[in-house]
Amino acid sequence: MRGATAHAGRALPLVAATALLAGGCGGGSGSGAAGEGKLADGRTFTTAYASDPGTLDPAKTVMSIAIGINRYLYDPLIHLDDKGEPVAGLAQKWQATLKTATFTLRPGLTCSDGSPLTASDVAANIDYIGDPKNKSPLAGVLVQPGTTAEADDGQRTVTLTSGAPDAFLLRNAGSVPIACGNGLKDRTVLAEGGKGSGTGMFTMTESVANDHYTLTRRKDYDWGGPSGQGAKGLPDKVTIRVIPNETTAANLLMSGELNAAAISGPEQKRLAAQKLFHADVQAPLGQLYFNQSGARPGADEKVRRALVQALNLTDVGKVITNGTGKPSRGLVTDEPRACTGDSVTGNLPPHDLTAAGSALDAAGWVPGSGGIRTKNGKKLKLSLMYGTQNGPSMAAGAELIQKQWKSLGAEVTLKPADSPALNSTLFGSGNWDVSMGPIALTAPNQLVPFMSGPTPPKGLNFSGIDNPEYDALVRKASDRVGTAGCPQWQQAETALIEHLNVVPYYNSLTPVFGTSARFKVSQGAIVPSSIRMYAD
Repeated sequence: MRGATAHAGRALPLVAATALLAGGCGGGSGSGAAGEGKLADGRTFTTAYASDPGTLDPAKTVMSIAIGINRYLYDPLIHLDDKGEPVAGLAQKWQATLKTATFTLRPGLTCSDGSPLTASDVAANIDYIGDPKNKSPLAGVLVQPGTTAEADDGQRTVTLTSGAPDAFLLRNAGSVPIACGNGLKDRTVLAEGGKGSGTGMFTMTESVANDHYTLTRRKDYDWGGPSGQGAKGLPDKVTIRVIPNETTAANLLMSGELNAAAISGPEQKRLAAQKLFHADVQAPLGQLYFNQSGARPGADEKVRRALVQALNLTDVGKVITNGTGKPSRGLVTDEPRACTGDSVTGNLPPHDLTAAGSALDAAGWVPGSGGIRTKNGKKLKLSLMYGTQNGPSMAAGAELIQKQWKSLGAEVTLKPADSPALNSTLFGSGNWDVSMGPIALTAPNQLVPFMSGPTPPKGLNFSGIDNPEYDALVRKASDRVGTAGCPQWQQAETALIEHLNVVPYYNSLTPVFGTSARFKVSQGAIVPSSIRMYAD
């Protein structure tokens, strides 16, 4: 899951994915080997991700790593500037309400195989996601189920009718990564990187799963992004390497074999001491989700409350962020955010082991021999899943949670998982109890399919959440265009947190370090058109 997005390749999804991704923002600081000096053409930009992306079909993934790679391959209809305002992408004009949106394409757009990009191609992307039978994970996130699109190829216009009111229709539908060419007829082409079917600055020329991906810059690309195709210092190629070990990635940055890598663990200090350039990513690294389906322990709110009360979330947050993070204030974390505010403070129960024990007693779980909690002769057993792509500190944080829950009498098994395994467990097998995999968002309505509605495989509600108060507030917020509904969206978030359907407790500030290169980061991933290479 984008979609659970630390991003820049170090987290679980989502969303925000997508081409919410494009456009420019994200800060940077530092100097030195990061890229001062003379701009250099003809270079290869080499970056690292901590896990393989799995499928690269842009309509079939909400995983942050896949989304980061797809930003090189596919452009959206619009980009977002630093303030969240729309700027031209594949579309040069647009207008939208709660239910309809019309986009006028730029003239002269082509697919990466050289064929023209038509309005019909764009409409096919929207229709595919909007059709429930295709089970796209972007349905309800960027495109509402039941959405349809009509194309006028002569006028280069695409008009979509949303299947449900969408407060951020322009921002969401405009951010869909647009594929074309053979990939629209054979989606196995898109799953493998969409050769010939892209609309972005680069095209996939080689892919070796779990090892590396090579992308080559298109010579016919002259649209989109904060710079023109002729800008000095753009790389001719991009190599994406799968490097799970952060120490290895840090060493390769120091030696110049990598130009960029997100480092969330203790290696940050070593690289910062070298005064390397870095663009920082705020990521919701500290989130807990409980499997609330069937007879799982997390289906009982009393049990969820006891487990949260047993945790010193501040200590856990400091561990997973190496002391560089801050307490969460909400579920929308990716800049540029559509809504701001604090839905967390005061809505999570404080650390209190005695109260946690009493809550478990009330739920029927009583202490037994050796302090083990039992109910009807059954032990309180929990599996705790965490993403290995989020760096070594996640393992340490999981171990701390395990220790604190054991003090409550629970038997806790740790389940490390890379990005594809996390995805297949949450949205496939469903064999989990508690997940540390975060979801990253830029707009609050992108959260809705993850927090309500059908469970996998029919939907994205992987936790099996049923919160009528949240659903009612979502309906009210969805009837208001854009930021006018932000107060209701914040109330909806609060309803989730008060019932511990989701536990957001700490955000990280993860630097994406650069050597002999500079770049911008937006919605958790490098903006391809912002990359500039420098002579050594």
